[in-house]
Amino acid sequence: MRKFLVLLLLLVLLSPLAIDLYLPTIPAIAIALGSPESLIQSTIALFILIFGLGQLISGPLIDRYGRKPIAIIGIFIYIIGSSVAALSTTAEIFIAARVLQGIAVCCTGVVAFSGVRDRLNGTEAARAFGFLNGTLNIVPALAPLLGGFLAEYWGWRAPFWFLALYALVILVLVIAFLPETRPESLKGVKKLQLNHYLHILRHKNFMIFALVNAGSMGMVLTYVSFSPVVLMGDSGLSPLQFSLAFGANGFWIMFASYVANYYIPKIGRPNCLKAGSIFMAVGCLGLLFGLTLLPASLQNHWLAYMLPVACACTGLAFMMGTATSYALEPFEKEAGTASALVGFIQMAVGAALSLLAIYSMLPAKWALAALMLLGCVIALKARNTSLKLATQTEVNK
Repeated sequence: MRKFLVLLLLLVLLSPLAIDLYLPTIPAIAIALGSPESLIQSTIALFILIFGLGQLISGPLIDRYGRKPIAIIGIFIYIIGSSVAALSTTAEIFIAARVLQGIAVCCTGVVAFSGVRDRLNGTEAARAFGFLNGTLNIVPALAPLLGGFLAEYWGWRAPFWFLALYALVILVLVIAFLPETRPESLKGVKKLQLNHYLHILRHKNFMIFALVNAGSMGMVLTYVSFSPVVLMGDSGLSPLQFSLAFGANGFWIMFASYVANYYIPKIGRPNCLKAGSIFMAVGCLGLLFGLTLLPASLQNHWLAYMLPVACACTGLAFMMGTATSYALEPFEKEAGTASALVGFIQMAVGAALSLLAIYSMLPAKWALAALMLLGCVIALKARNTSLKLATQTEVNK
């Protein structure tokens, strides 16, 4: 099972690598292609938008045609998109390449998370989702450094050739080792079951668990968006110091995720949601404490921002894997479609919450504290729902 999860992790990494690896090369790309830097930056949002929306199509596709074939098609498209990006001579070609990459990860991401649901349930599924989500956080910490190193020696096209090569290796591994996990009950399906989305949305508990992930994503996106302004602007960190602080938090989330995975079977999933909400609340209070009670000379210290953020990120380490397992648990026969819908809600609603915070006219730390509080409230509601589910299970026994 561990080899299976590692292979799924390699699939999931295709998405964050496509976002973070080329960040240091954005100015160079803009100059080389003769386009505004803002246009190249906008391809990040375009990529995320396509990734979020495209999952609504890829979910039914993997239920109809199987996990492995769609994964292979997705990786093949990823190789093409990365190669086109590396060979781009105009901004239009580069944007088209990013669209292809976005389409590709719609397939690979949903295959990875539905594969977990196909093989695992309950606490084991929560631990597996936590492993995938936690390990992903090493990418924002290391990918920009790797991208910068590649660009320094071989130019801005090198990171995209690296992505193409990485995807080629994954393609070989998937063809050779990825088992087909689609349930037998789906093998007789002859058409795309788009109506399954309505069935899943009507399930009384699905949305609250999906919203836990959306709230967590909204908090993370807001933290990432505000970090350059807060840390380099208000706190006066240099770009290198900013990278170190930002990267350290990525490693911290990964460590916290492994700690959470250790405790899931010991304290149970409802208590993991409770622990996550407590950490999120402490992060919120930490930001507010720094804004209202610290001396003015310390309010802009970088630790007054990063320590509460690290605490809140510990909360999402306990919450996200657990919430995902609860959201997908009732949908063994529609795991692909349900995984796609969870991913869409996480990205779409999370991005909407982040945009509301960014454009709310609140100061950065106040806006981030508000999203931490919202994440805490949603997790507590989900925890109450999980306790009711546990009670119902006991009664049915």
